[in-house]
Amino acid sequence: MVNFVAIQKPLLHGLMKRAGIRPYAVEIEPGTVMNFWVPRETVKKPDKKAKGKDETLLVNPTKPAVVLIHGFAAEGIVTWQFQVGALTKKYAVYIPDLIFFGESVSDTSDRSPAFQAKCVVKGLRKLGVEMCTVVGFSYGGMVAFKMAEMYPEMVRAMVISGSILAMTDSISEEALQRLGFSSSSELLLPTSVKGLKALQSVAMHRKIWFPDRFHKDYLEVMFTNRKERSELLEALVISNKDASIPNYTQRIHLLWGEQDQIFKLELAQNMKEQLGEKATVEGIEKAGHLTHLERPCVYNRCLKRFLASVHQTEADK
Repeated sequence: MVNFVAIQKPLLHGLMKRAGIRPYAVEIEPGTVMNFWVPRETVKKPDKKAKGKDETLLVNPTKPAVVLIHGFAAEGIVTWQFQVGALTKKYAVYIPDLIFFGESVSDTSDRSPAFQAKCVVKGLRKLGVEMCTVVGFSYGGMVAFKMAEMYPEMVRAMVISGSILAMTDSISEEALQRLGFSSSSELLLPTSVKGLKALQSVAMHRKIWFPDRFHKDYLEVMFTNRKERSELLEALVISNKDASIPNYTQRIHLLWGEQDQIFKLELAQNMKEQLGEKATVEGIEKAGHLTHLERPCVYNRCLKRFLASVHQTEADK
């Protein structure tokens, strides 16, 4: 039987290529490969007439680099499909598939957000990116925070949506109890149509109906590497006593769906107070956790306004 989600992937890949990005696999280290969607103009095919030149040539981006990091329920271009076309005219857009998502794999036992951050930064450096603005959603937001903490010379600024600095015991327990789930795996790694519908219900403000067939196909295509992803969720939670607030040097814009049920807007407002004057918060009405998919036009306007302010500030220095 045909999987409708699977047959739509080539269409999405084609749309992304028309928007100006293409896939490129980067060996981070032996045994670890991360797939990136990169600006088409930064990847040059070898000259067939030139002898001995069979390796692809990577060219440094000429536009400011923006890195979009996905959440837990989908890979990169599925998450950011409505943002790519809005950004590629002015920015060099890079979209990694985090380890154990999409085509990215690793034989290491490290499952921490810090490891994901290290892989993204190593990959970006191999692709010629020296500095970037990072946009992180949900799980990808926690990876983005780690990137900014560990590699301040790489991360110019951040936009964070539906995420937190770190998943502490208390935040995890409160959210799961409020949402009615026994574990993060039950919420984020559904095994049934009923479970996927429950995740969709808490992630979206608008109630959109999809046929059960679509849910079955999505489960089959998007929720691969279940064992490894379950281990990623286990490694995500840290003790309250181990939680700390790094001294970020970057500007941080918290761009939130006002009806986010998973990480409520109050969390973003509290984070802004903790992060200090470099942080700003902006809510988007009638949008939940998946605000970038529910209200992409509004989200894109807010995102582009912040990106423009970052680069105008850089130009004024």
